[in-house]
Amino acid sequence: MLASMDINLTRDDAVAVLTWNDGENRINFDSLARINEILDELETLEGPFALVLTGTGKFFSNGLDLGRFGSDHAELGATLSELNRTIGRLMVFPAYTVAALNGHTFAGGALLSCAFDYRVMREDRGYWCMNEAEIGLPLNEELLSILTHRLPRATAVDAMLRAHRFSGPEALTRGIVESTAGELDVVNRAIEVALAMAEMDRETLRTHKRLAHAQQARRLGFII
Repeated sequence: MLASMDINLTRDDAVAVLTWNDGENRINFDSLARINEILDELETLEGPFALVLTGTGKFFSNGLDLGRFGSDHAELGATLSELNRTIGRLMVFPAYTVAALNGHTFAGGALLSCAFDYRVMREDRGYWCMNEAEIGLPLNEELLSILTHRLPRATAVDAMLRAHRFSGPEALTRGIVESTAGELDVVNRAIEVALAMAEMDRETLRTHKRLAHAQQARRLGFII
């Protein structure tokens, strides 16, 4: 049964804003189902729009819901597969997408951020981190491929091996995000970027995004 997930869709002119307000915004079947439900709705829209995803408070997303999975390795594996598929879907989503990283963006949340065309990160607090080496949860080839597909390879490997917590300015320097902003401006900056791209011809954008990302999306299990 789908639990209640506080992931809401609002509109700001031609920008669809998804706000994830569920505490640490952990990734599980319910949160992924809600995100995909909204993506289904958005794909039916005609005309120009762009998409922004953000969190609230201290977290963009603190990664997989490990407390929920416990020792249920089957649910963990199935959730990872669905996360992969959702990331693949976002990579080729037929609208420009922007992630507003308002706070901590860890592990699965960091991988999710890589699905977006553009990332804005808070410059003063919060970290982007692949902390799997700290917690003893090794990546597989598909998960690593998300990083190496969207980030400079040296940054991807460094992030994987060191579990380093990248601040906003470090993330900008290392090619993890495209821009940074202050606490009160992260979402506004993301909307500004999205709005500037909202008038792009969506069919052409669909074609170009598939040229750029279709092979990776298929690798992650998203059937185009």
